[in-house]
Amino acid sequence: MPDIIRLLPDNVANQIAAGEVIQRPASAVKELLENAIDSGATHIKLIIKDSGKTLIQLIDNGCGMSETDARLSFERHATSKIKEASDLFNIRTMGFRGEALASIAAIAQIELKTKRIGDETGTSIIIEGTEVKSQESCQCSEGTSISVKNLFFNVPARRNFLKSNTVETNHILDEFHRVALAFPDISFEMYHNNSEVYHLTPSPLKQRIISIFGSNFNQRLIPVIQESGICNISGFIGKPDSAKKTRGEQFFFVNNRFIKHPYLNHAVVSAFDELLPANSFPAYFIFIEIDSKEIDINIHPTKTEIKFQDDKSIYAIMRSAVKMALGKFSISPTLDFNVEKSFDILPLKKGETVNPPTIKINPDYNPFNTENREKKLNSSPAQSLINKTNRESWEKLYPSEVNIKQDNNEIIQQGEAVQQIIHSDWENNIQHQTKKQYLQLHSSYIVTQVKSGVMLIDQQ
Repeated sequence: MPDIIRLLPDNVANQIAAGEVIQRPASAVKELLENAIDSGATHIKLIIKDSGKTLIQLIDNGCGMSETDARLSFERHATSKIKEASDLFNIRTMGFRGEALASIAAIAQIELKTKRIGDETGTSIIIEGTEVKSQESCQCSEGTSISVKNLFFNVPARRNFLKSNTVETNHILDEFHRVALAFPDISFEMYHNNSEVYHLTPSPLKQRIISIFGSNFNQRLIPVIQESGICNISGFIGKPDSAKKTRGEQFFFVNNRFIKHPYLNHAVVSAFDELLPANSFPAYFIFIEIDSKEIDINIHPTKTEIKFQDDKSIYAIMRSAVKMALGKFSISPTLDFNVEKSFDILPLKKGETVNPPTIKINPDYNPFNTENREKKLNSSPAQSLINKTNRESWEKLYPSEVNIKQDNNEIIQQGEAVQQIIHSDWENNIQHQTKKQYLQLHSSYIVTQVKSGVMLIDQQ
């Protein structure tokens, strides 16, 4: 097999944006993972010790490298991904600058073992601070194994700026998650201080998300899919009620490359409208497939920022896709009216019959017989005393029966007067509105006829 890595000419190298400086162990992990992906590996194993400060080892079963390619891989602007400047606008690989291994070798001790498929022997190279200590043939498995030891051993000032082991480990996990999510069809393993952190087998995207972030995501995810002539969008969004106070579970991928894009993030969040709780952020795992000629990756050292030629159209498509996903899948609580309530009823034994309940009744009881009720109530001396006291109290409120009758007569007369007014208004409305379907009463109420009777409408 011919060698594939070559040094880029100066006119091409000068058009490449500056490569990422290795600032922390996570930066080295990112570069190594991307190289393994580009090698065509189907199984990647990452081993970390002391949060990457002591050891970062990556083993893959990719295509491997020849002896010449292995040596050239540590030179700046040596790559197999591009050949000329026009290739910068048609990039489909994760890496393309040819600076990853050169940047890592400048601040660490590296041991590389690689072997191409079909070769009898592999190549072993040891480098310390860009100086090649040894290069020889060796026996090794097909693929590549690279160990980065004692990061920043020759730059103690930069090593002093590293954070605690917990912080540095979390940064490594972030980089691991981004690559593992982007390629769910690849098997990943991760070990930290001899303890297994992840063992991810090839699986659909949803299962990969659940394997990384927990089984509770199984009920939280809503699928998103949108196809158009500009781009295709797929992935998952979290339900509004599962939104969190942090942005930790928000992932955009363009052609399987993780990116950060505030404009597209606004498109997703705005699609939720008023569904999100205050100061909460939805989870999303969204993939954008677009023609590589319509984007520019060569604008940022970390390659996490990207430029679209028509970002407004991408924004509109993204927002529409998320809104359609939220509308298609019910996100509001529902009640199941078909579920019957269960009753604690013991089953009948064989031959057993159910007897109807017996009710004791008095056939002589007449609820409308007031004489019997008064006799019963007044049968005891105590009840007679109570009745006498109540009667005296009522007599004080109503001094005489004549006054009561007079009050009743006044109420009856007032009621008749009201009826006469209503009747006269009704006749007037009939005379003036005979052709209308409604009548107006007291200039305040509208009376209209409906199928079931009459409707009274208060205009207030």
